[in-house]
Amino acid sequence: MCSLQKNLYNNEPGEVLYETMFVWNEFLTRGIRNHLKNTLWTVALVYGFFKQASFSVSGRSFKLMLIARRSRHYAGTRYLKRGVNEKGSVANDVETEQIVFEDVSDGFPTQITSIVQNRGSIPLFWSQETSRLNLKPDIILSKKDQSYEATRLHFENLVERYGNPIIILNLIKTQEKKPRESILRQEFANAIDFINKDLSEENRLRFLHWDLHKHSRRYTF
Repeated sequence: MCSLQKNLYNNEPGEVLYETMFVWNEFLTRGIRNHLKNTLWTVALVYGFFKQASFSVSGRSFKLMLIARRSRHYAGTRYLKRGVNEKGSVANDVETEQIVFEDVSDGFPTQITSIVQNRGSIPLFWSQETSRLNLKPDIILSKKDQSYEATRLHFENLVERYGNPIIILNLIKTQEKKPRESILRQEFANAIDFINKDLSEENRLRFLHWDLHKHSRRYTF
């Protein structure tokens, strides 16, 4: 119930733990878990995806696993849940881990690779008003957090979970006839610059922008 790295290095012998942010029945099982001081007698309900596939390279067999887990914090449907809340949780937060290891016939694999990615709504206070007549609702950007405290808290939570450095890949549009996503892009960049002023050089947030819409025009998905 944790990432591969956490499972390998963080737990004490015999300890079985999980990250409750990904367990959707956490509240229902909290009483028995607190009483027994473990998770052995409860079943964790996870909203996510799992798939394993086999492949071969140069005569060697490998297995690839893809695991995705959706956070229960600030989750909701499209348009109705956007941005970040006061606790730093973003809407529709999904952690995805890709694990690759050699498929050996005897014993455990000696080499395992893992990469963890986290996706979620842009950590600013913003929203959209839904309408059957407007397929692309306007983006409403709130000005109530001009010091970006909720945004800062979001990235502090990520550092606590994954460590530094945090690399941000922003995929929203750069140029639009009517500014919508580009409004968020500029404000997000401003927030990162503001937060980085208080961080040491090695711990600064690394902000990368790649306009997915612009680069995918030639392809059909």
